[in-house]
Amino acid sequence: MIKRLGFIIVLLIVCSEFLSAQTRRIINIPDIDGYKTLKCDLHMHTVFSDGTVWPTVRVEEAWKEGLDAISITDHIEYRPHSIDVVADHNRSYDLAKPLANQSDILLIKGTEITRSMPPGHLNALFITNANLLELEDVQAAIKEARDQGAFIMWNHPCWDAQQPDSVLWWKEHSYFFENDMLHGIEVYNWEFCPEAMDWANEKNLTMLGNSDVHGPMDVSDGHRPLTLVFAKNRSISGIKEALFNRRTAVYFDNIIAGRSEFLEPLFFESLEYSKTPLKLKNKESKVVNITNNSDVDYELELVQPGVGFDAPESITLKAHHVSALSLSGNSDEIADTGNLNVYYQVKNMLTGVDDKLVVTFTFRNN
Repeated sequence: MIKRLGFIIVLLIVCSEFLSAQTRRIINIPDIDGYKTLKCDLHMHTVFSDGTVWPTVRVEEAWKEGLDAISITDHIEYRPHSIDVVADHNRSYDLAKPLANQSDILLIKGTEITRSMPPGHLNALFITNANLLELEDVQAAIKEARDQGAFIMWNHPCWDAQQPDSVLWWKEHSYFFENDMLHGIEVYNWEFCPEAMDWANEKNLTMLGNSDVHGPMDVSDGHRPLTLVFAKNRSISGIKEALFNRRTAVYFDNIIAGRSEFLEPLFFESLEYSKTPLKLKNKESKVVNITNNSDVDYELELVQPGVGFDAPESITLKAHHVSALSLSGNSDEIADTGNLNVYYQVKNMLTGVDDKLVVTFTFRNN
């Protein structure tokens, strides 16, 4: 008991030193009406399966990078360090939890059920006991996860180590889907998987994007892949409710993929511009200065000409910059027009494999 107490005290001291000595990045992706936009990575590994870092390192990385939530999802069936790292399947979570609590990182208890294809690898999130998932029969393991209340997702369906020739939806996935044992799918896992996005839209699955990191995380040149979760509140239960109700988007590189009902408000909440009437007339030009407060460079392409005015064929609203959108009158009728509607597609906001979000700017003219 005394040894255990001493260990906890040392751990708390280390945690305090870590938090006081580091700086935390802010990820600027806005909240949307009614929901908090939580930045989550729900797939990663430690030395307790085939990763190379201690569980607390995953919490440190998440804190430094500005994440809200993570899930350490060590493999059930694949533990190459098991000779040297002897522990049950809950241990990585137990070790990471004190630092997560202190650093205000939401740590979701999870694991990865690791099988050959089909069905491949599946993460089970919000479980209560990972040890009970160590079963020979994969259906029994996934059923156990479901019975623990888990959110279950299919990992990296485009991984060529398991699907080298073609990316298939197997009958096993249909069985899990039809029996409430498959709720989401990774659209991005260090590469974009178009088939996964098609299936997410077709079958109404939750879209996820995660790092699946095994070694130390290095995001010096950008950010890790993230699942943006639109939660009613910043809590583990809030994330769980949002995942089961498919309120997510996937943020990778300079791209956000998801459903238009979330991408459109996310886009407009990123921007600020004046609502003062432009009073545009024929053969005159007016400029709308648009401030983009987000981390995303929004790449816009005009989808149809304006009525009585011209707008740029393309414009990039650079992150943390003010961009000038110039509108030019080309008709006498424009002076009497109440509102000017400008229709753009956002090339780096994907609602489908070949579909971009279409947005309408409405500027007051009179």
